Order: sequence, then structure tokens, then C-alpha cells
Amino acid sequence: MKVVDLRSDTVTKPTAAMREAMARAEVGDDVFGDDPTVNALQERIAAMLGKEAALFVPSGTQSNLVAIMSHCGRGDEYIVGQMAHTYRWEAGGAAVLGSVQPQPLEHQADGTLALNDIAAAIKPDDAHFARSRLLCLENTLGGKALSLAYMAEATTLARQRGLATHLDGARLFNAATALGVPAREIVQHFDTVSVCFSKGLGAPVGSALCGSKALIKSAHRWRKMLGGGMRQAGVLGAGALHALDHHVARLADDHALAKRLAQGLQGIPGLTVEPPETNMVFVDVAPERAAALLAHLKSRGVLSTGLYRLRFVTHLDVDAAGIDHAIAAVREHFNV
Repeated sequence: MKVVDLRSDTVTKPTAAMREAMARAEVGDDVFGDDPTVNALQERIAAMLGKEAALFVPSGTQSNLVAIMSHCGRGDEYIVGQMAHTYRWEAGGAAVLGSVQPQPLEHQADGTLALNDIAAAIKPDDAHFARSRLLCLENTLGGKALSLAYMAEATTLARQRGLATHLDGARLFNAATALGVPAREIVQHFDTVSVCFSKGLGAPVGSALCGSKALIKSAHRWRKMLGGGMRQAGVLGAGALHALDHHVARLADDHALAKRLAQGLQGIPGLTVEPPETNMVFVDVAPERAAALLAHLKSRGVLSTGLYRLRFVTHLDVDAAGIDHAIAAVREHFNV
């Protein structure tokens, strides 16, 4: 039985063409700055996003962490959403390793942080408070693409109040696909942006932090301290370069499959399906039935997660037949 793995777009396997590109990669020692493929990747992604420089790192978690630690010092604070990856899903690294306090805010229904809430969270210059230094947003957030207008307004507010801005763009190119704009148009207002190559783009490993030359120099030091310096990393960089060349335009296919899945699950009693904007389908199901549903799906070769809601994520290793099989398995469980 072929497994339809909808747990995350991180489960993708390198394509044959990507493996070939990785095998052919010219390499050097990236800690010395000698890996030509990594250097080419860093120059490419920085140019794509309109930033001065970029740094290749092993993971999106490390990319976000070195960004926060480069923007903020000990006793500083970053303002962030309650469900943002940099706050909820990265093991508290900014606080534990960076001594940077998070100030989490509740999200609005569309995933944004209310501008009034951001403004109210910025602390006055007083010894009683942590120093507000950074606004962190995420695009996409829970599969939702934040609008260009909102990001312009939020970053303008931050700048007016003396804050730097960072965008967790783990799925930046999904957001760009949904909004119908180049990725650089999304990130133009942010001082730094983190981009993952190992999610929808389908590379096996790696993310990049993009920003000014000065900030990337600082991030390079933090990467070293955190154990993120890699040697012949061009083997991995070649996978990311291949993804940028061949896997960005096809993200629209993943979005179409997510819509196909959501439509197939509509009308099932006991399920509430949120219409997807990108490659994630969220489903609300009664708690007493969720565990049994996940177990049933697994028995039928369909994998999903239910960490806080039932979530299905489409990606390049899932096709229309797999989506139809997943729909049939859910309907079988609910006898519809």
C-alpha cells in the first residue's frame, strides 16, 4: 500500500533531478567561506528577495534564532504572535539561548496581529521593562497568506516606534504564489527574512537568512556558536538551488490539491473544514473522535497530524490519486 503522507511538506524526498544536481555539486569548506555552491545559493536568494546578503543554515529554527539574536540583546524583547513558529514551536530558543523575552499577542481570525495590540505591547524606555526591539511576523501563518497591505502597515508602525522587523518566511513562496506577487514584494518592508528550502520547495535540508551585510555578519557568528557551521555544505546547497529553479512555480499544484481535498471533505457530519489558501487544510473534529480518525487513516495508509487541529499538508510527493484516497478514507471512517 502506497503511503499518502500529509503530515507536513517537510516529508518530501529529493527528486531524481535534484539528487543528480547534489551529486554534481562543486564543494569547499563553507566555514572558511570556500564552498562555491553555498556562496552561489546565498547570492541567489539574497538577490531574489532584494536583500544585501544571505546565510545558509541547517534549519528554519536556527535561521529564526540567529535573526532574533542578531537583532536583540540580553534583556531585549521581540513581539510575536501566540501561534507563530518563532514563539510556540521552536523550543523557547530565543529566551533560553538568547536571553530575549518574547511578548506574544493573540492573532486575529486572518492570522494578523492587530496594529493596536502591537502598539500597546511596545514598552516605554523604563528600567522596569524589557526593551522592545523587534517585531516578528510569519507568512504564511497556519496556511494563511498575510496581505501586502497589512505587512506594510505593521512594519511601518514598528519602524515608527524604533523596532526592527523580521519575517519568518518558512513558506514564503507559498505566500507569494497565493498572493500572485514576487516573493521580494512580500519581504521588502522587513529587515530580515528566513526562508526554508526543505518544506514546499522540496530540498532535503536547509534554510537561509537574508538581510543587510552587517546583520548577516552578526548572524554568521551566532550560527557558529550554535553549531550551525557546515563544511562541504554545497551538496545541500545544490538541492536548494535546484528547488529555486524548478519547484517554485509548481507550488500552485499543491494549492490546487489542497482545495481538492477540502472540497472532498465538505459535508461530512462532525467535520468542519476550513477553506485553504495555500497547501494546508485544517479540519475541526470532535476531540473524542480525532484520535480514532487518525488511527483509521493510518491503517489506510494516510498520515496526518492532530497537534492542535487536524492538519493535512499537500506537497510534491502527493498527487491527485493520493488526495482522492485520503478523502475516501475519511469518508469511510464517518460512513458517508
